[in-house]
Amino acid sequence: MPAENLRWETLRALKDSPKGNITFDPFWSERGEDILAGCKEELSLSPGSGVILERIRFVPCKRSCFQASSSGDSSPGLSEEIPASISTRESIADGNTKQTPTHFTASSVEIEREQVFNNEAKDEDPDAGDVPSPTAVPALSLLSPKAMETAGCIIKVEEEHREKAKMALRLRQEMQEKLVVEVASSESEQLKRFEEFMELKQRQEFQSMRDMMDRETKESIGRQEKLKEEQRHRMKILNLRLREAEQQRVREAELERQRQAEGRERLRNLNTIQEEILQLNQLLEPSMQSKTDVPAASLSSYSTRGNQLCSQVSEVVRKTAEGEFPSVEDMTAAERALHEMRALIRLMQEDVAKAQEKKKKDQEEEEARRKQAELQAQQEAQKKAEQSAKERAQKKGLQNSAEDSTMRWYKDLQDSAAQCAQSFEQLQSTKDAQTKKLRLELQKAATIPVSQISSNSGSQLREIFDKIDMLLSGRSVVSGGRSVCASQHPQGLDFASYKLAEKFVKQGEEEVASHHEAAFPIAVVASGVWELHPRVGDLILAHLHKKCPYAVPHYPPMKDGTPVEEYQKILGYRVDDSGVEGQDSFLKRMSGMIRLYAAIIQLRWPYSSKQGSAPHGLNHGWRWLAQMLNMEPLVDVTATLLFDFLEVCGNALMKQYQAQFWKLILLLKEEYFPRIEAVTSSGQMGSVIRLKQFLETSLQSRQIAPPKGQLSSEFWRS
Repeated sequence: MPAENLRWETLRALKDSPKGNITFDPFWSERGEDILAGCKEELSLSPGSGVILERIRFVPCKRSCFQASSSGDSSPGLSEEIPASISTRESIADGNTKQTPTHFTASSVEIEREQVFNNEAKDEDPDAGDVPSPTAVPALSLLSPKAMETAGCIIKVEEEHREKAKMALRLRQEMQEKLVVEVASSESEQLKRFEEFMELKQRQEFQSMRDMMDRETKESIGRQEKLKEEQRHRMKILNLRLREAEQQRVREAELERQRQAEGRERLRNLNTIQEEILQLNQLLEPSMQSKTDVPAASLSSYSTRGNQLCSQVSEVVRKTAEGEFPSVEDMTAAERALHEMRALIRLMQEDVAKAQEKKKKDQEEEEARRKQAELQAQQEAQKKAEQSAKERAQKKGLQNSAEDSTMRWYKDLQDSAAQCAQSFEQLQSTKDAQTKKLRLELQKAATIPVSQISSNSGSQLREIFDKIDMLLSGRSVVSGGRSVCASQHPQGLDFASYKLAEKFVKQGEEEVASHHEAAFPIAVVASGVWELHPRVGDLILAHLHKKCPYAVPHYPPMKDGTPVEEYQKILGYRVDDSGVEGQDSFLKRMSGMIRLYAAIIQLRWPYSSKQGSAPHGLNHGWRWLAQMLNMEPLVDVTATLLFDFLEVCGNALMKQYQAQFWKLILLLKEEYFPRIEAVTSSGQMGSVIRLKQFLETSLQSRQIAPPKGQLSSEFWRS
């Protein structure tokens, strides 16, 4: 039993030794280290364990001797292994002393190790147990059974402690893994919160930036609105100033225009005065009074004074030739000279009257005889007229030609147009380049304004009229960017008048034929030009009668020996290389010219300064309509022209002649219209039906509507 006590003392000594206090690192297995890797010194027994080992020294010595004698030379390395094994066992015992208080000896550990080696050998070679080993050492128990039991308990305790350590290590690892997972989850949540916080902060910053931008935008819009308001205010002020300036300019222009108009009027009056003085001066010439009985001395004094007065007026006119208008003083001097010239004429006429008084007494008897002869001639002519009227009444038919007075008027107009065309024959056939250029510019200046006539605005129409009036008055006008004047050539005014009249009629033939409403602006300009320049009006009628003889009205008869094509030209048809134009085209042109004529006779230029009736008024329209009803109708032509004329001019004739007009319309419907139907075939009833419907509607309502396109008062204010 003393040995067991020594074992406990040995274990207690090991426990109390500094080597028994080995620190335990729970993470040694994770690092792949040995459990004793933390020890920095070699394991060794304490000095107190030497007393115990001295007491049991004999036991290992005996065993060692026995092992040595038994093994012999066959196991020479065994004696060398014993110290190492003892050292190892001592180390193991020293390492496990702290955990187990059981009695521990070196021999028991050695025996235990040998048993382990034998078991391993058996496991490696299962046949080795059956074959006896010649070198096998007989089992020798160095310790008591109780010691062996204690050693086994120590081993079990070590295994349990090892398992517990493994279990604790596993639990600690699981705990660490859970901790890592929790930490990772917590960190992930914290990261999410941080990201949310950063996102919230970013949204807040973005919202603040957007709010700031909205505020800046509102402020900018406010500033822009303020600037716009200021701009509108400035523009309003500027517009007011511009309007005032424009009104001032218009007033100044109106004053200037009025001054120019007054100057032109004074210039026109001055020219009239000069013309009258020159004409009166011609009466004072001795050559003009050669047949009178006035003394030559008196005639010479009259002529001298007349020349002086002409010189005074010529001096005033010479000032206006420099581009200035005559002043009021100049006009007063010219009028004074005119009055004095008229007084001279009256004095001269009185002298002439006194001188001729004696002659009249001598010629009274001769004049009485002449009047008696004329009275007899008038009586004979009246008898012939009554006889012809009776013969016409006996025939009870319509005429085939116009009346003699109408034909004389027609021939006079044609002769006047032919004389005008002959007057500028030299300008028309010139070969001089400069004269040709002037002729072309004059033609453009006369025709282009007429082509520009439209119903756009009254101001534009007035500008065109003024340009035509200036051209015909011999003043300079701008045409095609160049200045041209009809007085630059002696025949320029006749040429411009002829071409202008021709262009008016051509506009009726083409423009009015295509657009009926265009007749009114063209007609009102033509009427204004006609009023200021009557010669142009006569030329317009001459061209109109030549291209449309039905405007006379006149149905030219076919003379013997006249070719058919020539006779068709006389009737108004166009004849060229391709032949005679179609009936529809012919009627369309005739309709356009009749519509233009019907518009001219009812219109007057609204800015005319002359008093009295129009130059070619509604009385000519009444004459034309009555003359048409006195002539036999023509196929298509009569019905078409009557409808066009009444549609344009019927309203004006109705207002002018009232009951007489409706009598004429009733006569046309009841007596003349059946004659039109009689000469019209079934395939040519279009114009006849239109005329019939017009007459029936007019007679039923006792009213004729105003024509379409008639110029209103608002038009002249545009």
